[in-house]
Amino acid sequence: MASAWLLLITTAPIVWIPLGGLLYAAGSLICHQLSDRSFHLQGSQLPVCARCFGLYAGGALGSIAGAAAFVRRALGRLRIPAMHLNWIATVAAAMPTLVTFSIEWGLGWPVSNTVRAVAALPLGAVVAFVVVSALPTLHS
Repeated sequence: MASAWLLLITTAPIVWIPLGGLLYAAGSLICHQLSDRSFHLQGSQLPVCARCFGLYAGGALGSIAGAAAFVRRALGRLRIPAMHLNWIATVAAAMPTLVTFSIEWGLGWPVSNTVRAVAALPLGAVVAFVVVSALPTLHS
């Protein structure tokens, strides 16, 4: 689903108008959609800002990696990692986003959309990886 969402928000400026409008409306529920903080495709703003785009791109990559880990674990070739390692990885992955956020809001220095997106990639990837790889441990 994360990969599908990434594909949809990336193609929103060029898809059929009703679908594009729905994607921008969905984006408005989860993102501020400021034009100067968003990537543009063919002159049209994406439905989410650069930071959200980085989170979703990382989420897509992390969910693919988590799914691969899920399959390997299901086949018995990989042990389930200790819970504390997931927390450490998540905190470490959040650091680039926290640093860019602090630079912007704490120091008032401008940060480019590319930096926002790249800084958010690790956080999205690790969170998605942790969630997807934890699926086998859920019991109803």
